[in-house]
Amino acid sequence: MATDNDSGQPSERAREILRALIQHYALDGQPVGSRTLSRNTNLALSPATIRNVMADLEDLGFIAAPHTSAGRVPTVKGYRFFVDSLVKLKPPGGRDLKLLQHQLEEEGNTDAKVLAATASEALSSLTSMAGVVTVPRAAHAQFRQVEFLPLSDQRVLAILVINDAEVQNRILHVERDYSVEELRRAANYLNEEFAGHDLRRVRQAVVGRLSDTRQSMNELMIDTVRIAEKALEPDVARTEFVLSGETKLMDFQELSDIETLRHLFDVFNQQRDLLYLLDRSIAANGVQIFIGEESGYEVMDGVSLVSAPYRVDNEVVGVLGVIGPTRMAYERVIPIVDITARLVGAALNSQE
Repeated sequence: MATDNDSGQPSERAREILRALIQHYALDGQPVGSRTLSRNTNLALSPATIRNVMADLEDLGFIAAPHTSAGRVPTVKGYRFFVDSLVKLKPPGGRDLKLLQHQLEEEGNTDAKVLAATASEALSSLTSMAGVVTVPRAAHAQFRQVEFLPLSDQRVLAILVINDAEVQNRILHVERDYSVEELRRAANYLNEEFAGHDLRRVRQAVVGRLSDTRQSMNELMIDTVRIAEKALEPDVARTEFVLSGETKLMDFQELSDIETLRHLFDVFNQQRDLLYLLDRSIAANGVQIFIGEESGYEVMDGVSLVSAPYRVDNEVVGVLGVIGPTRMAYERVIPIVDITARLVGAALNSQE
């Protein structure tokens, strides 16, 4: 079998064939056969040799045969191995890069939402897929005050004051019912300890305190920290994003089915699932890639999201990315997303 040291990893030859198959499949979405790879690549291998290696790749789960086709297509596992180990990135050309930089620098001096829209349209234009950009959040959100009120069915209303005037009402689902007095003590603790501190750091401190000192805490203190942790979770529902070029997804055969498109467009319209997916990219240091079923949302099994966070003063304030079929040209899309995130951050930093 074409593996390295029986580790379950493909051999060097198998890697080259997998790379060639994925790149060829990205062109038209048609299953790729050994004869096609022999004719149209620089592998210098016979169809029989390629066929044998493809059989090994299929055994390893990197490619699969759709229906009764003689050709093979990449699986999610195959794509994951490709983007993690095989992809050779192709950054955008100088002309595209200068145009992108110029557009974002211009809009960086205007409204943040306009900048997000410009970046979204640019991502869509450069990739011929859907571009998505969250509207920048305030780089520094200061915790001012919180009040907790008991509701029925193990719920608590948190009234959170951020910065000078922003008020957020959040309904928390907790593990038991709390009395007015218990909630008052929890609010007093947070207000006395953390008023005026950065909201994100307050949550980190609260979570750290629970994990570090749980053994020495009394039950009331543990409950207080648990309530605080829920109250200070990032409010995904308040995040806005700008989506451009979603209709371009209709140009891809595998996404052109009416039912597939309807479900996908429902995700875009309802926003919540996509926002949670984007929110998972906030903690990433660089580009984050969700391929098909890796997103955890069945409706997005046929698409991939390539995303990256962007920063102001080294603090993440938003996420942007490209949504397209799993057979997208990752070697082009990854650097486009990465560079755009850097340029959006630079444009926002220039406003400071």
